[in-house]
Amino acid sequence: MCTTCGCGDEAGTRISNLAGELQTPPGQGHLHSHADEHGRTYTHEHGHADGHHHAAAGTETVVLEQNLLAKNDLLAATNRGWLAGRGVRAFNVMSSPGAGKTTLLVRTLTELGGRLDAGVIEGDQETSLDADRIRATGRPVIQINTGAGCHLDADMLRHGLDALSPEPGSTVFIENVGNLVCPALFDLGETAKVVIVSVTEGDDKPQKYPHMFMAADLVIVNKSDLLPYVDFDVDLCLRRIRQINPRAEFLTLSAATGEGLAAWYGWLDGATSQAAAPTSGKRSVPLTASLTEAH
Repeated sequence: MCTTCGCGDEAGTRISNLAGELQTPPGQGHLHSHADEHGRTYTHEHGHADGHHHAAAGTETVVLEQNLLAKNDLLAATNRGWLAGRGVRAFNVMSSPGAGKTTLLVRTLTELGGRLDAGVIEGDQETSLDADRIRATGRPVIQINTGAGCHLDADMLRHGLDALSPEPGSTVFIENVGNLVCPALFDLGETAKVVIVSVTEGDDKPQKYPHMFMAADLVIVNKSDLLPYVDFDVDLCLRRIRQINPRAEFLTLSAATGEGLAAWYGWLDGATSQAAAPTSGKRSVPLTASLTEAH
């Protein structure tokens, strides 16, 4: 897990509205940083300030990971209540780098126009390149740069929501850091998780990254316009997803050409599903609420 991947430097996390940066308050950033009141960093619950691990391999690491996720889940539950109280729908959009998250969001925001009152929280390690593309649509966007961090967590989303300040009844798209591993483990308090896989990546991704696809409420196979040119079996990919997550919905589309986007917009409209907060805080179910008119 992330306790060993080096993404625990919360000092590198920056939240920006593109007009000016909003620095994450000390101690409230990335959940992987473990420092006491004197600033000393620890890699386990007790021991030495130098981070040396003298216990049996794996024992304390498991406890630490459980504690990290438990803390994140409490913050996610707070986010979920905050969003539900305002009638705001939040979609956590996840994929590997280059699968087409930003392209899909730009096209969605552009084509739905006044049907969709929406803002975006954009997660990347560095730069505001994707946020700049979102901003060009005229929609509000908040950039979160995670530095060495490989995913967004519930605390980062909390600060992003504070900065974005979405209108009651609106929609928030959360474009997570491009990564098929760690984002799956961190509940943000979102309404639903959307996972995008592109046909150029191969149809074996559900087997290779099962936690991501187990967490998904909707799986989108993107870049369908390239299917004649790549070795990707859509039916096989769907079967592999069904084996590990029978509840997930499934769409095939091309964000570049517009093929299949009507089904995505229909899913957003929520004609066949219902929004509800999961009792475990770990699973979200899709929605019934119609898209709100822009204010």
